[in-house]
Amino acid sequence: MPAVSSGSPADPAPVPAAEAGAAVPAAAPEPAAAVGPVSGPVSGPASGPRRGRPGYDQQTVLNVAVDVFNRHGYEATSMGILAENLGITKSAIYHHVPSKGDLLRLALDHALDGLEAVLDDPRASSGAADARLEFVLRGTIEVLTERLPFVTLLLRLRGNTEIERSALARRREFDHRVADLVDAARREGSVRSDIDPRTTTRLLFGTINSIVEWYRPGGPLPAQKLADNVMTMVFDGLHTRRA
Repeated sequence: MPAVSSGSPADPAPVPAAEAGAAVPAAAPEPAAAVGPVSGPVSGPASGPRRGRPGYDQQTVLNVAVDVFNRHGYEATSMGILAENLGITKSAIYHHVPSKGDLLRLALDHALDGLEAVLDDPRASSGAADARLEFVLRGTIEVLTERLPFVTLLLRLRGNTEIERSALARRREFDHRVADLVDAARREGSVRSDIDPRTTTRLLFGTINSIVEWYRPGGPLPAQKLADNVMTMVFDGLHTRRA
């Protein structure tokens, strides 16, 4: 995965309240494409969605922030850079979230909540092990393609902050649960036993995680067809079927 830049200056403090009333420029740049609402309130005294400046809500700010984090790296992104990309003042951003860290936490929660929901689905815990494994792999690809910028951010974490370390711990737990499914299918005899299960798991994750680097939603390859192709590669391999 591309390295995330480090060594960025600390986020600037909110500007005085007098500047908070600054008008939004008329020609603001288009926000990043929406990826669906993100649940969970930000930290601080307020609860529920925060709208702030007209034309911008917390979801729009978050979508743009994730795009900027992925392009510049989280640490190298200041609130000033975010404000420039949004076309609003830094103080206006603080009407939506208390800090840059809250944007990161909301983004990572959106990615991880989707992945964990796949494993919590009853279809991931009942039936033959290979069928459960296929369900989880398909579900993982679905989350990845639907929440592509958010999962991309998750996969590029370096663990430099407590928020990142907490997210990485959740990701490791997800990986371990999928590895357990691979091992269960191996013991069941539905997948090959002559390949080390740890190698199998790493190759599975490597294949699926690499999708964030080249897949483009809305392109010639629909997400469902992508999942079908990956499942064929994983469970049937590249050899043509012999009569």
